[in-house]
Formats: sequence, C-alpha cells, structure tokens
Amino acid sequence: MTVERFEANLDEEVDRLHESLKEGTYRGQGIRRKYIGKPGSREKRPLGIPTVRDRVVQTALRFVLEPIFENRFAENSHGFRPRRGCKDALRQVMKKLTSGHYYVVDADIRSYFDRISWSRLLDEVKKEVADGRVLELIEGFLKQEIFETLRHWTPDKGCPQGAGISPLLANIYLNPLDHLMQQEGIELVRYADDLVLLCRSAQEARHALHVLEEWMGKVELELHPEKTRIVDLHVEGFDFLGYHFQAGKPGLPRIVKWPREKSMKKLRANLKPLTKRANGHSLETIIKRINPKLRGWFEYYKHSHRYTFGSVDGWVRGRLRSMLRKRRGLRGRGRGADHQRWSNAYFHERGLFSLAAAHASAIQSSRR
Repeated sequence: MTVERFEANLDEEVDRLHESLKEGTYRGQGIRRKYIGKPGSREKRPLGIPTVRDRVVQTALRFVLEPIFENRFAENSHGFRPRRGCKDALRQVMKKLTSGHYYVVDADIRSYFDRISWSRLLDEVKKEVADGRVLELIEGFLKQEIFETLRHWTPDKGCPQGAGISPLLANIYLNPLDHLMQQEGIELVRYADDLVLLCRSAQEARHALHVLEEWMGKVELELHPEKTRIVDLHVEGFDFLGYHFQAGKPGLPRIVKWPREKSMKKLRANLKPLTKRANGHSLETIIKRINPKLRGWFEYYKHSHRYTFGSVDGWVRGRLRSMLRKRRGLRGRGRGADHQRWSNAYFHERGLFSLAAAHASAIQSSRR
C-alpha cells in the first residue's frame, strides 16, 4: 500500500481503520528494516519503516498521548516535543557553560532504541494511561515482525526508529532519568537519546557519571564505554547536536562553538558533486543549486564563531575557481591570479550566498 493509493481511497481507508480500532480487531503489520549511513561514520543506523496504515494509526495515537505526557516531561528534555527543538537544547547548554559548568559528562547510550525494555516502558505508560485498548495498541506496535530482505523475525525488546510513535515512547522511557537528575541537583540537557551532564567540578562530574551509570543498569541500558567521557573544558571540547563546544582562548569569548568536524564533512560531501570541475552547467545554474544548501546549513550553524563562515566561503569559491580554470584549459586548483580574475565580488555579483556576509547581517540585526 503506497501513500498515493491510500490517499486515492482516503475516506474508505480511514473508515476501515476507524471500525477496526473501535471493534478491537486492528493489528499492526510488519516493519521494513532499512539501514542508512551515519554522517562521518562507517556505522549504519537501522530504521524500522511501518506500513502506511500503521503510520496513520501511530500518528493518531501520538496526538492523543502527547498532551498527557507533556505534563510529566521535564524542562531539560527537548527532543521530539511540541514547540521545542535542537536550538532550545543548545541554548540551555551554552547558558550552563557560560555560568561556570566547565566539566561535562559527554554520554552516549549504546544502541538506545534497540535496547528499550518493553515491560519497563509499558509500566511507565500505565502510570498515565489506563485504557486497555490503547495499551494493547502500543504493545502490538512494539512486537511487530521485522522484515529485512530475505529474512524476518520478531524482536523481544526495542522500539523501531522510523515509527511515528517511537520518539514519544523513547522520551517516556528516559523521563525518569530527567527527574532523577533534577532531584540530585545535576544539570542535564537531553535531546532524545543525546545527553550531556554539566558540572562545576571534576568531582561533581564523576558523581554525576556514577548516578547515570547506576540508573542505566537498572533500566537495562548501557553507556558506550568508548564514547562516554568526562570533559574538562579547560583542556578539550565536546560535541553536541552538531556543534563543538570549547573554552575560549585569550581574546575570545569564554565559551566558543562551531560546527563539529562531521558536520563540516557532511556539508562538503553535499557540495562536491555540484561543484565538480568537469560539468556542463553554467556558473549561474551551479550557484542556484548550491545556494539553498548553504542557506539551510547557515540557518542551523549561524551561532558559530565568526571564523567558521569565512573558511567555508573560501572553500566554496575555491571549488568554483578550479572549475572556471578547467574551462579555460588550465590545470590544478584555483590560486594566485585566479583570485583577481574571479574575485569575491565576481561571485557576489552572480548571486553566490556568502555565509560571512549573512552572519555579519545577523549580528547587526541582533544588536539593533
């Protein structure tokens, strides 16, 4: 069943779902397993893609459950919640760092979605939901059969990434951790399963890590031993939600942030196919194609240190100069006289989006 086919018979399909849910005969169908690459890594992320009918039911179920659990969720949780997002989590992290929380527990939960205990998750849901039909629906979605190429199986734990109900269930499972940290006086900032603990001393950070490890063991989760660490910002930095945070050197703000290396690599990987030296498109066409990517990237990373943007602009113009050199029958990368032949103003006149100029404009607007 495709989305288009479902929409073509929308009223009939919705009525059928309504009746089966009302009569208690609805059963979730199988989930298709698909793997996608993790940016900057050789690892693959497993996705569980439900059928169209299941997606419709899960979305309706989420609309009913979300307002109930929003009243229980803590303020330090920002992922997959109404009117909250990555930037809220980043602002909270920056606020704590600038107030002196220079010791950070950079935590990584190993294979979080695959390790969620069904019984513990349902126990958390039951604290707010008593309707047996709703509980049966959730349990049915958790126990759906998974189909992967030529094999299929039924899991005994976990919550499929890609399912419409999964982000809410994942937040419900970690909600007790949020409240535990509040009770312990530990500053936690969480976006789904990405979390950091912000402390004022190394001793406080070690205690926070101990509390976190102890809780993880109780709920059948595990911290990744190689990716979980205590960071002293006086010595090194850490990554969170695409940004790298580090203490500033003399002459810089107390805390500086810029895109993490994986984010830079992903941007370059997206732009390289569009700026190859050998291509048949005009410069204007290429600029029109890369500008939306540059604008989108800037919108998320515009709070980085200003040095970030000039270097990205220079890399993009370098790619374009190398392409123009080749069209003149010259070899190698754009350099030397090419900077006068095709100056920064040359690309500006042709509409190339400049991150440095956009950042300067944003700074002026915020000051006003």
